[in-house]
Amino acid sequence: MALKEGLGAWKRIFWRRILLALGLLGLLLYVLPSVRHLEVLIPMGVCPAATMSLLRDNFTGVLRPWARPEVLTCTSWGAPIIWDGTFDPDVAQQKAGQKNLTIGLTVFAIGRYLEKYLARFLETAEQHFMVGQRVVYYVFTERPAAVPRVALGPGRRLRVERVARERRWQDVCMERMRTLHAALGGRLGREASFVFCMDVDQHFSGAFGPEALAESVAQLHAWHYHWPRRLLPFERDGRSAAALAPGEGDFYYHAAVFGGSVAALRELTAHCARGLRRDRARGLEARWHDESHLNKFFWLHKPAKVLSPEFCWSPEIGRRAEIRRPRLLWAPKEYGLLRD
Repeated sequence: MALKEGLGAWKRIFWRRILLALGLLGLLLYVLPSVRHLEVLIPMGVCPAATMSLLRDNFTGVLRPWARPEVLTCTSWGAPIIWDGTFDPDVAQQKAGQKNLTIGLTVFAIGRYLEKYLARFLETAEQHFMVGQRVVYYVFTERPAAVPRVALGPGRRLRVERVARERRWQDVCMERMRTLHAALGGRLGREASFVFCMDVDQHFSGAFGPEALAESVAQLHAWHYHWPRRLLPFERDGRSAAALAPGEGDFYYHAAVFGGSVAALRELTAHCARGLRRDRARGLEARWHDESHLNKFFWLHKPAKVLSPEFCWSPEIGRRAEIRRPRLLWAPKEYGLLRD
């Protein structure tokens, strides 16, 4: 009996020390930029050979995950993680052209974010987003008259939708899901076959093409894709509709980019809006607002495709060997100037 109690006490001490070490590692990685470079030493995992041979979809054909052995190229449920070199962009363009698609791109430009970021976002989208495809941009703003005029290519349209100005920036984030759900059930849903929803405080720097399309698409967060699951910033308050229990969650996804078919996005936005509404009724607010609810949704409903951090990269992180060709780059965060 004494031996069992001694072993039990030793195990508890051991696991407490492991958790403490992981917590300190997470704090160092997040707070100290110089230490963050060490996270590249954390292995991302390996896609099993049996899964590699099966990776394909309707927009990229057969994928080439073996071309990127240094990174994780598939999920545990068999969805591809798209990295530069794992797909043929010409095949993706050809397959999308055969489907005669219209692709929607939504962005919210509220308050000072409109003047600061919107023009560059749209101008670079014209250079890099779904080039050669029909595209309809939806800009949601409280000041439609202030939306800049941007020269659009053939088959590309811009629509501006008026939305109310929320009192807090957190409410802007959280109301986004309700607004998107309504738009997807209206004209946007009738015009577009697939839709991407993006933050405005970023700009395109490389081709963001049909290889990104799928029934549902999630974006790996650039700041967290190397982290062990225990350190990922999921909502842990069990009272919140966004909460994930310890051991739950696959990856940490970034709400700056998500997409999919109209039907799939209607389901996603309805889930998030419902969770946000329930939390608000209880006087709660998830740590990362709509992003926390998006991560809960993708835990329950696995995305059909995951985009690597190349598709939404933060220059603040610095150079990484595995980030060969960034598609979107975060703008410098100037919250003190832009948020009321």
